[in-house]
Formats: sequence, structure tokens, C-alpha cells
Amino acid sequence: MRPPTIRDVADRAGVSKSLVSLVLRGSEQVRPEKREAVLRAVRELGYRPNAAARSLSEQRSRTVGVLLNDLRNPWYVDMLEGLNSLLHDNGLHMLLADARLNRRTGQDPAGPFLDLRVDGLVVVGTLPDPAALGAVAERLPVVVAGAREPSLPGVQVVANDDERGARLVTEHLIGLGHRRIAHIAGYGAVGELRRHGFEATMRAHGLADGAVVEPSDMTEEGGYRTTVRLLSRPDRPTALFAVNDIAAIGALSAAEETGLRVPRDLSVVGYDNTSIARLRHVWLTTVDNASHEVGRRAARCLLDRFEGGGGAGEVHLAAPALEIRGTTAPPLTD
Repeated sequence: MRPPTIRDVADRAGVSKSLVSLVLRGSEQVRPEKREAVLRAVRELGYRPNAAARSLSEQRSRTVGVLLNDLRNPWYVDMLEGLNSLLHDNGLHMLLADARLNRRTGQDPAGPFLDLRVDGLVVVGTLPDPAALGAVAERLPVVVAGAREPSLPGVQVVANDDERGARLVTEHLIGLGHRRIAHIAGYGAVGELRRHGFEATMRAHGLADGAVVEPSDMTEEGGYRTTVRLLSRPDRPTALFAVNDIAAIGALSAAEETGLRVPRDLSVVGYDNTSIARLRHVWLTTVDNASHEVGRRAARCLLDRFEGGGGAGEVHLAAPALEIRGTTAPPLTD
């Protein structure tokens, strides 16, 4: 059987095709009884609007491309929920792509979105080659969410105040009495800001000599390997601040394997407040980076750009908050 058409809906509801179109577009210029008749006919017939035809008539696809740095990172879940909720309320749909997978297959990460003629692009996380977005930003509105690069004309950035969040962590550990604190560092602008916040706070408290920074790749395995190195030092730290929750999970595994109990022997703090950190058997002290708010702000920036507003090149920062749970405590000895 052929799918129902807008003519079928109009005939069933006893109205014109143009009135059906007004109802489907959410127009307020339709009387309630007519609207209900059209919606009832849509339900009874199982009618679905032809998105391709509508895109041609409106000269827009009503879709937003979302390019993720790595789908495996659970931090994206809350951010995408905030992003999608506002886009959905405005009649827009998300199309997701994994930049990591595209790189492995040799594809241009943003290429498929341009082919599909999305109305805008949201880039989530730190991309290895953020400067490549410059050419994309010349063709459609681009917003970066959860990262602090690139600084490109026409690209707005919505992120967490990473330096402030790192200061909150370091102040918390110092307040507990820790003096030898190590930071499992990350990469990109976000990693640098979190490192800078840690080091600046340690210096401000006269504890620069007790600050140790070890680079990692921001993965669980990287956090594990880095922690093994740190715990093998003769002056091993009494507390670890990991660049993200994933690396902190690796740190917890390394501590357990070396016979240290958290937080009695070693305090561990993550960053991002992902669902993993909230698991009861993990219960990780971490920084809530307002990921849901970052997502909603990114959507708002994009919507403003569609309407011809929004400042190109602006940076919007959401305030972080420290979530104290069960992986931090005063040191036994110092």
C-alpha cells in the first residue's frame, strides 16, 4: 500500500491541504476544532510528513550535525541531553558522528554533515585538528561545546570554567591536609587550563614543591599507567587529581593493585561528574562541569545564529561545582 499523503489527511479531516500544512507547522492561526480534526486524521492514517520535500520548500533541513571527539566518553551523555532538549523544542533534530571513527577510516569528520546540508554544526570535545573547522564555519553556523579551542572567526565556544574547577579540587585537597598532591594531566586547551589551575593554587599555598604533574592520554588505561608511576615514587603523593573521571577510574584500579585503600591511604578526585562517578561502589569525588547547561547554552547559541544574532568568536563559560563523595579524606601521615 502507498503511504498516506497530505491530500489523504485533508480529505479525512474535511479541510484544505494548505490548512493541513499550517497545522503541521504549528501555526496558531488555526481554530482548535480544525486543528484537532487534522491531528486526528494524521494519527488514524499514520501520516508522516515528507522531510525531504519540506527541506526543499523551506530551504533548510531542520537538522543539526553533532560531531563528537569520541563516543566512548560518558561525559557526553548529559551534555547531549541538554543540547537535544532545546533543539527538539525548536523543531530540530540531531545527527551524530564520531570524529575518532571518521579519522580511522580516512573520512573528513565534517564532510558528511555538509553533504546532508545540515543547518548548523555543534562540535563536542577537543578535536586533533580544530583549525579545520575554519572552512566549515564559512559555510554554516558552528558552535564548539566542552572545549576551549579553536579560536576561529565565526565559531562560538561554550565550555566549563576548567581553571576554576581545578582550583576547587586543589583547595579541597589542601583543606583536608594534603601537601603532596599529583595531577594526572590531559591534553589540549582544557587539559592545560586544568593543569594551570592546579599549579597556580599549589603555588598560592606555598606548596609548589609538593606538586607533581604527570601527562596522560585522558583514558582509563592512561590513568592507570600514570598512577603506577606516581605511586612508585619514594615520596609518593597522598592525593591524586585526575584530569577527568575516566583517568580517575584508572587511578583507583592502580591504587587497589598496589594495596592502597582509597581514601584511607590515597585520596582521588576526578573531573566531569559522569555517571561512572555517581555509581555507588565508585562514589568518586569530582567536579560537576555543568555539562547539561553547556549543552543547552550551545543549542541557544546555534539558535541565535539561525536568527541572525549571536556574537561570532564569543566564549561562554559555565560555573563548575565540586561534588565531594567517598574518595577523599585527610591523609594518615604527611
